[in-house]
This record gives sequence, C-alpha cells and structure tokens, in this order.
Amino acid sequence: AKSGDKEVRLTGVDADQIARLAAPEFLTGSWRGFGGDKVAVDKATADKNNWKQGSTVPVRYEDGRRDKLSVSAVYEDNAMFSGIMLDSATLAPHVRGATDQQVLVAVDGGPSDTAKERLEDALGKNPAVAVKNKEDVSDDFSSAFNLLLNMVYGLLGMAVLVAVLGVVNTLAMSVYERQQELGMLRAIGLDRRRVKRMVRLESLTISLFGGVMGVALGVFFGWAVGRLIGDSLSTYELVLPWPRLILFLFLAGV
Repeated sequence: AKSGDKEVRLTGVDADQIARLAAPEFLTGSWRGFGGDKVAVDKATADKNNWKQGSTVPVRYEDGRRDKLSVSAVYEDNAMFSGIMLDSATLAPHVRGATDQQVLVAVDGGPSDTAKERLEDALGKNPAVAVKNKEDVSDDFSSAFNLLLNMVYGLLGMAVLVAVLGVVNTLAMSVYERQQELGMLRAIGLDRRRVKRMVRLESLTISLFGGVMGVALGVFFGWAVGRLIGDSLSTYELVLPWPRLILFLFLAGV
C-alpha cells in the first residue's frame, strides 16, 4: 500500500484476539481502542512519516481505494511485527487472495519447549509449517547476520593476504633501492644483525600502522551502519569483538 508517495507495509491482525496473543513494547498508546480505522505503527515507520498517536494516515490500498486511518499506538520495532498493523477485517476487502503468514498461539503457562513439541505433533510434523517461539524468530535473524558476517570475514582474509604480499613487495623494493645506504651503514660500523633489525622494525611499523587504520575505519563504518539500522532493530547494540580485533592487529604485526 501507499501513504502519499511512500510505500508502507500493512499487516492485518485479528483485533479481537491480538491483545492476548502479542505484547509489543508500546511507546505511546496500547491495544485499547485498536480496530476499525485505528492502527498501530512501529517506531521506524512513525519517525519516517512524522506520525504520532492521533495522527491521520492516508493510505491507498492495492485495489486503488483510498482510506484514512488513525494512529492509536506506536510500538517499538521488533522481529515479529513491522509497519502498520490494522484489523484484518479492514484490510481483507482490499487484498486479493489474502493468506495467513503467521498464526499466533497462546498456551497455558506461557511458551515452553513442551508446548512447541505438542504443536509440532498436532500439525503432523508438516515441513511446510514452522513452529517458532520468540527466541526462534530472533535466532533466524541472527543466523542471517552471522552468515553475512562470515562472508565479510572471508573477504577480509583475502584482503589481509593481498596486504601481506604488498608489504613484502614494498620492503623488498625498499631494501633493493637502498643498497648503497645500507652499505654505508655497514661501513660505519652497523653490523648485519642491526641492519636486519632495522628492516624488521620498518616492516612492523608499516604493518601495525595499516592494521590500526583498518581497525579504526572498520569500527567507524560499523558504528555508522548501526546508526542507520538501529532504529529498525529494537535489540540492536554495538558490540566490539575485542579478542578478534587484537588478533587481527597481532597478525598484522606478524
């Protein structure tokens, strides 16, 4: 659907049952009054469109019809819901072939592994249906990010290999072009061991400088990306993997 010239995500839920099935963190408002033309909006969408509780939301549905909705609540972004939540009875007439993507189930005693197993058994171990609790949904998002992170580590390893070859080539050319200078140092009393030490210190300085600059830029870009996506992920926080950073600096020095 569209609101003005912007695309918005509409999620239809059962207004009579949603209050006992889901409890997102509301920043303003609550499920009370939700239904009909009253909708709940996630924080990212509300901030993007300058909406707040009581704001009017003009929408154009997929069938071309227009409507005006009212924001009754603003909730914190989470992995379960996003965009504009409205009563499915309000949304259904404007959507062709609407299907249920999620079915929320409330169980006595709250979510548990036993309840999950019973639901799976009741569904006949249907591979087309996944039974998940809140932690499972979060793990799915985490696994996607971990896959991306592992790909970045692979590219980083290739970059480190190229950088090592570059440093070796630079030092080899430096030693070759400074033969006369090194010969003069030997002539004035600098022995072979000290010449080798000088070259090693030069290589260590170059490698550590590049490593520190790389880590600093990586942390900065990670912080910058976090600022962009942090509003859409309520559980996001910047965590620096200090052991890995120290390991990278050590490998750079070696």
